[in-house]
Order: sequence, then structure tokens, then C-alpha cells
Amino acid sequence: MRNKSNLTLLLYLFQSFVTTWALMKAARMEPGNILTFVFFLLVFFFYRHVSRRLDGRQLLILRGELIEDSAMDTSILHADHVTNHVSLTISVIFTLLYMLVDYTYYIERLTSSLYRFIILSVVFCGFVILFYYLLKFLFSYTCNKMNLYKVLLTDWQKTSYTYTGRYRLFSVGFTNLVNLYRNHTALCSFFLCLICWLPYYLYQYPGVMTPDSINQFAQVLGIAPYSNHHPWVHTMLFGFFYHMGYALTGNMVVAVSCYTLFQMYLLSGSIAYFINTLRSYRIRPFILLLITAFYALIPYHAVFAVTIWKDIPFAAAVLLFGCTILRLTYQDRIRFREMTVFILSGIMICLFRSNGWYAFLLSLPFLLFVYRRRAKVLYPALLAILCTAVIVKYPVMKAYHVEQPDFIESVCIPMQQITAVICNDRELTDRQRNLVENVVDLTYIKDLYNPIFADNIKELVRAGNQDYLVEHKGDFLKLWIELGLRYPGDYLTAYVRQTYGYWYPDSFYLVAEAEGVSATKYGVSHTPLIGGPLVIKGKEIAIKLGSMVPIYGTLWSMGVACWIMIFSVGTIIIRREYRKLTCFLPSAALLFTVLIATPVATEFRYVYFMVCSLPFYLITAMLPDSQYPNTAQQQLSE
Repeated sequence: MRNKSNLTLLLYLFQSFVTTWALMKAARMEPGNILTFVFFLLVFFFYRHVSRRLDGRQLLILRGELIEDSAMDTSILHADHVTNHVSLTISVIFTLLYMLVDYTYYIERLTSSLYRFIILSVVFCGFVILFYYLLKFLFSYTCNKMNLYKVLLTDWQKTSYTYTGRYRLFSVGFTNLVNLYRNHTALCSFFLCLICWLPYYLYQYPGVMTPDSINQFAQVLGIAPYSNHHPWVHTMLFGFFYHMGYALTGNMVVAVSCYTLFQMYLLSGSIAYFINTLRSYRIRPFILLLITAFYALIPYHAVFAVTIWKDIPFAAAVLLFGCTILRLTYQDRIRFREMTVFILSGIMICLFRSNGWYAFLLSLPFLLFVYRRRAKVLYPALLAILCTAVIVKYPVMKAYHVEQPDFIESVCIPMQQITAVICNDRELTDRQRNLVENVVDLTYIKDLYNPIFADNIKELVRAGNQDYLVEHKGDFLKLWIELGLRYPGDYLTAYVRQTYGYWYPDSFYLVAEAEGVSATKYGVSHTPLIGGPLVIKGKEIAIKLGSMVPIYGTLWSMGVACWIMIFSVGTIIIRREYRKLTCFLPSAALLFTVLIATPVATEFRYVYFMVCSLPFYLITAMLPDSQYPNTAQQQLSE
């Protein structure tokens, strides 16, 4: 027994040492820094704590599956096996996502290939061990069903709240506010978001309009031809509210603000629908208030709510669609309201972003399989979404002469990878070089190539002979495969640089900094209804706090949102509540489409749907499955 204890202690010491080495490299510290010793001690005691907390029997207790103290060797082994494998798998994924970007800093001073390999191997092992223990620690809470339900759930039958305090006026007002929120939770969340966003609306009046917004506005005015480069359906929706506002007021600025108001209502309405969904699970009002505060108080939600982009109603649609899937998963009776939201939000996903259409098609086979036992009701709904999208995207757009995005928009990443090979002066055969030169002039390609921004090369292709590229797609596909097999390192590096912002958690991107109306001659300008140094400085500080305050700053990271979604999926797998995975299908498919076609490495709005659904991922993973709410509620009453 003593020998085993000594070996365990040595294992903890070795794991802590390797992890400290990894943290030292990640923090850019020198080996003699005293903080390395602090890291070592913290990691050592953390590892010991996690190991003692999570033996096989304890895992079952945490999951609510060990009812009595009888021997359950098979169940214990299974619980331990599943948790360990999920934790290890996700820890390897997290380590790869982190090191693919960060590894160059660990070996920048080394010239020996052997030393580089040793350092990278040690750091990789250190991070895997760290994430493994951290995930097991977090899973011990997110999979602790009974205790978790005590924290999350409450008895909503208690419709009144009383508070007795020293100051009667305050106590009465506080009691009334609490009871108002308890009895009208979704409605209060709706108006709370609007109230908190109102200063941004008044300052940015009639709304933030970037060059993309101006392009759509020109189409609304009939000055520019219809184009689906920015979703035509969204342009028509913008036009509907603009023309309605202009007919009522005769003022272009007020007319634009009508659409901005609609967008605010749509986003806050989707949040209220989410809150109402959680209320049906008896989630505590305080937790619902915290979730509402995430949307109401984080500045980028307010700025995006008044920014005329398709990404904002698209994010609202993704949240609505996910919430409806959650409702349909556990409801025995399907109501008209859920079906209406399901169909409308599905249509919006298909038509409000180009990748939304492909994400829906990717999700469709899985949805058909999951809903096979309720096919009579849900198959017609899925068919309605599919048919509406097909009809609008093809015959309707063709009838209105809507121009479709050019081919180069859909092949940004392969184009960047081929460009990286050329810019690295790799050897090409005469046939390969001639094929490229038939499309673009290679004279200035090195000056134009930006590994995180594809627009320069896209414009180079457009200035060249894009028709030749379209006519010889097969030849260029063969070229892409040939160069990828010959220069895989160049391809991997190019891909990482082109997509890292969406999965690397330490990439900062200034979010929601756009304001006002971009220069335009169309008669609309920034017309703030409030202003002054205090307002301007307050907005500037609110936006920049995400780059200065730790912990809070993680809410501004696209990579962290990606990691949280993966962690939530892991929680569901360990809890064996596999039906919930359907709720993550749309987001996972959308993220996949972004990662195979993004033209920009760090564009927050491209994955705003994921950030907007962040509380949805976490709370869905921890919600009770259909067999648990009654048991949890019984414990609460006890």
C-alpha cells in the first residue's frame, strides 16, 4: 500500500512538472520565474483534489445512479470508462486547437529538430494532462444531476415572494419587482433587453450601417441591381420596413430606424423565447435573470442589435430553432406555436446566410432520423422549410433577376492554400503554373497575399480570368489535391491562419467597434439623438473592457464559445442524454461551414450565432432529461 501511495505521489509530481512546463511556455515566462513554482504547487494540489474526488463510485453518485451502497462493479467501471474517455478525447482536441496557433512561440529560439520535438511533446502532454483533470473536475459538477437540479430548479408554484427589511418602502418595491419577474419572466426579459439597448439605439440612430449595409440599402432604393451576395431575402425584409417607414413619415432616416427597431424586437424576442423555454423547466428566476443580463448588459449584443447586418436576425433564428428543437424533443404534444417558430426560424436559417442553407442540408438527415417516430407531424414541417427555401432561392430569385455570388466566394480556403504554396516559392510543374496563370497575374501575388484575409486574392482573381476558373473546376480541384499531397505543411499553416479566430481561445478581435453610417450619397446619415463626451466615452470604455478585464474578456472570444459548445456536448455524452445532441446540430453544422469557407480569420459576426447561443449550450447540457424532473422536484420539496 505504501509503495502504491509513493508511486501515486511521484505520478502527481511528474504530471505537475510537465504541466508547469507547458504553462511556462504558454505564458512566455523564463524558467527562473518564481511564478513557475506557484504554478507547480497549484497544479499539484489541484490534481490530487480531483483524483480523490472522482473515484469510480463517486462518479456514479455524482451522476445520480448509485442509489444504495451495494456492489455495482459493472456500473462503476462503465461510469469511470465513459468519463475518462470523454475527458481525454476533449482534452486532446483542446490541446490541438491551442497549440496549432501557439506552438511557434515555444520553439522560436531553437534550431535543432530534436529539441523542437522534445519541447513540443512535453508541452502537448502537459496541456493534455491539464485539460484532462480540469474537464473531469467540471464534469463532476455538470453531471451531478441531483445537486445540480437543487441549484437550477425551483418550485414555480410559489407565485409570490415576500421580503421584510428595515426600510419598508425599499422592501415593498423590491418585493413587487421580484414578483413581477417571477410571474412575467419572458416579458420582463424582453423589455429589459430593449431598455438596456435603448441608449445604443439613440446614439447610433438610425442604426449602424457599414459598407455591406449601404450596398443592401442601394438595392432597397433600386439604385443597385439585386444581389444575393448579401442575402436577398434579408435585403427585402430591410426594404419592407424601410418603405413602410418612409410611407408613414416621408423621412429616410426615420424609415431606416424602423428596420433597426424591428431587428431589436426580433433579437430580444428570441431571447424571451429562450427564457420562456427555460421557465418551462422550472429554472430558478435568479439564473434566468443572469442569462438575461448576459444579453442585456454585454455591449456587443446592444451594438449588434442596432447594426443592419443579416448576421443578427440569423443569430436570433438559430437560437429560436435550437430552443424549439429542445421543446419538441421532450414534449409529448406538439403545439401550433412550436411548429410555427420551428418552420419560420428554419426558413430564416436557410435564407439569411448562404452557409445557413448548407448547414440545414447537413442537419436534415439527422433530423429526419431523430423525428422518424413523429414523422406525420415533423416531416411536413421539415419539408415546408426545404421547399420554401428551394422556391425562394431558385425560381423566385431568378424571376427577380437576383445576381448570385461569384464562384470565388465559395472557395476562399482552397484559393488561400494554393496561394500560400506559390508565395512560399514551392516548385510547380509547367502545367500547374500555366493553369494558375490562366486565371491570375502572379507578378504581385506575394504583395497581395494576406494569410488571414482572403479578399485581396479574391479581387486578384476577379481582375483576372475567373471564367477560366469556372470552366476548369475539375482541373483546379486536381491541382488543389496535388499541391496538398506534396506540400501538406503549407496547406495546414494556411488553413490555421485563415480560421484560427473561430477555435483558438486567445485571439483578440475588437468587437462591435463600428458606429454611425458609412459615407454614402443616398440621403441617410448618422443622426444621434443623444451624445456628448460622457456618452461617447462611456461607449468606448464599454467596448474596450473586453480586452482589459480577465474572465469577463472570455465572453468576447469566439474560440472560447467554440470550446464551451464542445464541453457541453461532452457533458451530454457522459450523462447519456443523447437526444439533446439534436439541439446542437444547427450550430455544429454552421460552425463546420464557416471553417470550410470563411474569407476572414477573425470576423466575430460570422459566428455571432454561436456566441448568442452560448447560454443555450450550457443550460441545455445541464437541464434534466425527461426521466429526471420529477425526482429532482421531489428532492427540492424535501
